[in-house]
Amino acid sequence: MASNATHYNNLTPAEPLDKKTLNQMVWRSLNLQASFNYERMQAAGWLYAILPGLKKIHGDNKEDLSLSMQHNLEFFNTHPFLVTFVMGIVLSLEQKKADINTIRAVRVAAMGPLGGIGDAIFWFTLVPITAGITANMAIGGSIAGPILFLLIFNLVQFAIRFFLMHWSYNLGTRAIDLLTANAREFTRAASMLGVFIVGALTSNYGGTTISLTIANGESPIVIQDILDGVLPKMIPLALTLMLYFLMKKKGWTPVKCIALLLVIGIAGGLVGIF
Repeated sequence: MASNATHYNNLTPAEPLDKKTLNQMVWRSLNLQASFNYERMQAAGWLYAILPGLKKIHGDNKEDLSLSMQHNLEFFNTHPFLVTFVMGIVLSLEQKKADINTIRAVRVAAMGPLGGIGDAIFWFTLVPITAGITANMAIGGSIAGPILFLLIFNLVQFAIRFFLMHWSYNLGTRAIDLLTANAREFTRAASMLGVFIVGALTSNYGGTTISLTIANGESPIVIQDILDGVLPKMIPLALTLMLYFLMKKKGWTPVKCIALLLVIGIAGGLVGIF
């Protein structure tokens, strides 16, 4: 049950947190969604990740530590790879013994914009580019493909986690202004890049073709050659647009789309279309 207290008992600013403690909380942030639930979302994982810093800040003052743990166990939900940005800001305020309601407000304000920014960085840009390159290596029989994908993805996400923790902790609430100043433009640019990459991957790796031919003496008419003359990779493009329509307009889940592709592929192969 949340406390009604609006400030800590001891208002003397604590000593700045050392790098070891900040790094420890970065590693603990990997458990952000370990206790995910629909009441408080990531709150339990958030408190677990930030707890070493809170213990150092409030020291032996168990009453203040209890207050801090209570309000840090309230509803929390943000992008899991960018959570250390919020952690750094909140820890900076906790270290300065800011008003509890101020910490609450800043925590909510900081966690909000990170969803779109994180999706733009990771799911619309990093993953399509990295997966596109390494998937081609794996298709060619190279075991380095999946290894390289995991290596690149994790190097990037850990570098961002550690950087954001130290950067936002040092800047405090100023980090929010720097983040949100161009957040909309950044998200839009990254999303456009992601769409461009998906289009390029569809063109380069889309392998679905039509196997139908029409008898015409010694020169049979190959349907696929006609389609390629109109627009190369027309069938992969059509399938991609169909999936986009189903997910965007009809609310289909990715699992249902995968199942549909499986049915289309099996049925088309049996009747000789693909």
